[in-house]
Amino acid sequence: MRSAIRRLNRTAWSMVAVAAVTVFSVGCDSRSSAVDASVASAATFPTPKTAPEPAAITDVADPKSFTTTGPLVAEQQADVAAERNGRIVSIDVRIGDRVRKGQLLAQLDDRELRSICESRNARLASAEAQFEEWQAEQRTAEADLHRADAMRKEKIISEENWEHAKYRVDETISEVSRYREETAAAKADLTTANVQLEQSRIVAPFDGVVGRSSVRPAQEVKPGDVLFWVTAEAPLQVLFTVPETSMAAFSIGKALDLTTVDYPGLHQQGRIVRVSPVVDPASGSVQVIGAVEHASRLLKPGMTMQVRLAP
Repeated sequence: MRSAIRRLNRTAWSMVAVAAVTVFSVGCDSRSSAVDASVASAATFPTPKTAPEPAAITDVADPKSFTTTGPLVAEQQADVAAERNGRIVSIDVRIGDRVRKGQLLAQLDDRELRSICESRNARLASAEAQFEEWQAEQRTAEADLHRADAMRKEKIISEENWEHAKYRVDETISEVSRYREETAAAKADLTTANVQLEQSRIVAPFDGVVGRSSVRPAQEVKPGDVLFWVTAEAPLQVLFTVPETSMAAFSIGKALDLTTVDYPGLHQQGRIVRVSPVVDPASGSVQVIGAVEHASRLLKPGMTMQVRLAP
């Protein structure tokens, strides 16, 4: 009986051992599968490489191959603005008209000012006439006083008569001074009125062409309102910029080759006349001014030109 129990126990322990070995094997296989899956995943999705940094911008090696653009400008160009309040009563030019210095462009209503000028002219004329009359009176009074002095010395006239002659001279001197001041004030007032009257005439500041017009009949204007833009047609200049590292090649006196897409076959000669002494730190560039030599009549202020050093 005891031997049967011992055999049964050995059999049970053998079964437990086999079960343990099986469980251990299954656990090892699971860990191996997980490791293999991780390796496979790493092989399928490799770590991306870092993108290379962009190459630095390099300057033009040959400055003569450098081409830039810039506008044409005239040496003389100006906004023509109203200088006083008023109402436009006439417009004498249109856009594109060529004008001479001092030519009338537009006229403000000046009827009131003309009346004021006439009144002040009359006042001035009256003051000047009174001034001249009192000057003549002063000369007469001074001559009378001179005779009275001699007669007083000889005791020919009384002291009262001499004092009367002296008073007359003092009176005329005072009146001459008064009308001298009146004449000066009348002249100043007339000058002011004439200036205002002249400001009623909107005129061209120099010979040129009317580039813009922003005025209409009966328009009410005030000082500073821009009514016209007048530009000279010649001489012309071109404004452009060059990189700081190339500015040595663009020195004063260097010849330029100027072209425009508006007239593909047109080549204009130019020459550098001015180079800015400072570099714009924001763009690292220098402004240059070139004079256009023997400018074609096809060129107009405001056009864009392609600019490069002449070969």
